[in-house]
Amino acid sequence: MSSISEFQLLSVLAQEMNMRKAAERLFVSQPALSQRLQTIEKEWGTRLFIRSQKGLSLTPAGEHVVKFVDEVLVKQEKVRETIDSLQAEVSGTLKIAVASIVGQNWLPKVLKKFIEKFPQVKISLITGWSSEILKCLYDDQVHIGIIRGTPEWKGIKIHLFSDLLYMVDKEISKPEQVLETDRPFIQFKSDSNYYQEIQDWWMRHFKTAPKRTVVVDQIETCKQMTFNGIGYSILPSITLNRAEKDICKIPLYNESGEQLRRETWLLGYDSAFQLKQVQAFVNLVNEHITENH
Repeated sequence: MSSISEFQLLSVLAQEMNMRKAAERLFVSQPALSQRLQTIEKEWGTRLFIRSQKGLSLTPAGEHVVKFVDEVLVKQEKVRETIDSLQAEVSGTLKIAVASIVGQNWLPKVLKKFIEKFPQVKISLITGWSSEILKCLYDDQVHIGIIRGTPEWKGIKIHLFSDLLYMVDKEISKPEQVLETDRPFIQFKSDSNYYQEIQDWWMRHFKTAPKRTVVVDQIETCKQMTFNGIGYSILPSITLNRAEKDICKIPLYNESGEQLRRETWLLGYDSAFQLKQVQAFVNLVNEHITENH
């Protein structure tokens, strides 16, 4: 079996473990996909997948074949990237993993500029928590990672920006007023170091936990609940650029009198930064930061 398209077929089947979903992704009918899989299995001389009403499952032989197939596809992508980098024109695929809050509030403007300037480049974008972004980098799934916090990283590390932390509410104008209100403190789930930073600040100032707490899974949900007067929250300034006028923003300070802030970094390995599409993106990011200072 030497056809790359058959490698992609097996890879998609292993990802979906469902004939119907795999057929939709591959833009073929289920009977056609089933027939092609039977042909491939004959070439390997063994069953690779077990079919059942619940879907597909890999046989032990199938696990070995799919591992081999995925390794070939990764190498194929790297060869294509190398070939693209030899061309005068910036092209190929730019694979980025970005912390969700940055992907929602900062990255769209940058990507818009990039796509307009380099229309030949395809964008592959993953969003998630910073810990997930780091894992994507370690697993070589992406060229660039954009994360929050201050990471330990041995590759290239570029500081993008800092944003300040504020207590945000429609009623509270001083931090001490949280001890008087019965309205809840609205928190969003995040990486542990950010959550711990907020907890440390709170305990230093108030010596007691909030009376009531509501935890939501997304920062945008937290923001909208706060803006609608349900409770108060602590939010980074990156989310408050277009905040309503009747919202109070109270800066938070550490023991040294410095305002609490959250850093954002762009990370990657040296090999990725040799690709033209990565170089072009980093140059554009630097231009964007300079323009907005």
